[in-house]
Amino acid sequence: MNALKYPNIEAERVRAGMSQDELIEALGYKERKSYYNWLANGNIPTSVLIKMSEIFDCSVDYLLGLNKKGV
Repeated sequence: MNALKYPNIEAERVRAGMSQDELIEALGYKERKSYYNWLANGNIPTSVLIKMSEIFDCSVDYLLGLNKKGV
């Protein structure tokens, strides 16, 4: 995978101890391809960002790299 548009998402997935497949399933998706496209291209549906923020207990802004995790 080339440079990620939103590296905080992948960092939080790893920090949570989830595989990509586990995260994809938790988000209600079946194909890893969607996840790769989101990280590489940044076209992440709002509903998915909100669900990720709930899973990782952080803000959507943090996931998008707009602020630090604790802010």
